[in-house]
Amino acid sequence: MPTPTLLKPEAGQLPQHVAVIMDGNNRWAKSKGLSGSAGHRAGAEAAREVVYSCLHRGIKYLTLFAFSSENWLRPNKEVRGLMALFLAVLRREEIKQLHRNNVRLCFIGKRESFAPVLQRHMREVEELTRQNTGTVVTVAADYGGQWDIARAACLLAEKVEQGTMAAADIDVAQIQKVISLGDCPAPDLCIRTGGESRVSNFLLWQFAYTELYFTDCYWPEFDDAQFELAMQDYARRQRRFGHLDTPSHSDELPTQGSSRGA
Repeated sequence: MPTPTLLKPEAGQLPQHVAVIMDGNNRWAKSKGLSGSAGHRAGAEAAREVVYSCLHRGIKYLTLFAFSSENWLRPNKEVRGLMALFLAVLRREEIKQLHRNNVRLCFIGKRESFAPVLQRHMREVEELTRQNTGTVVTVAADYGGQWDIARAACLLAEKVEQGTMAAADIDVAQIQKVISLGDCPAPDLCIRTGGESRVSNFLLWQFAYTELYFTDCYWPEFDDAQFELAMQDYARRQRRFGHLDTPSHSDELPTQGSSRGA
């Protein structure tokens, strides 16, 4: 397929926060006659490239959906392979390179579900990069949007039980304080690869007004050129946040992928 001609968006047209549903590793591997583990390894390299795509464009926040709550239901061999890959990535020299590039790494999700050695490496990576002021890369692992909202409700219910908050005071702002990513701006854009057009229980609260971009490209093939296509598509959007302003962008369809606004 010929390389698309890319016109870079102006800085003001770039999203501040990009979320990514990294889908298609297994199907990519199958199409190449490779093992599923090879697909996940290639997916890890694609994640690395997208981190640097954000760094080079000055995008402040990147959130990657690495492992969902439902992924535990996959075959045991695949889950074990994913855990081994996750641990290998956390131990890699690449983490130190990201640290040198002023990247802050964070994790959201039920990390207590993971083996103690994985939890320890997650804490070490967070501590190493805690003071960095560049791009914030958040990895969602054993994460589900419904779990996140239920957890926030439980935390607020505990405050009511303890008498430190009245039930009548619970509102959107209070939930925002305890929800995952509550200290970050909401995602401006969610990219999903692999040809599916759904958000799969990812960041349900945070996606209230997030723009959605779907592409048939399998995740291991999602490189900087594909990322740029998503940026071009986003630059054509007019984000109204419920207002009735007349759209100022053309109604032309994106070159690749499809898009909808949440």
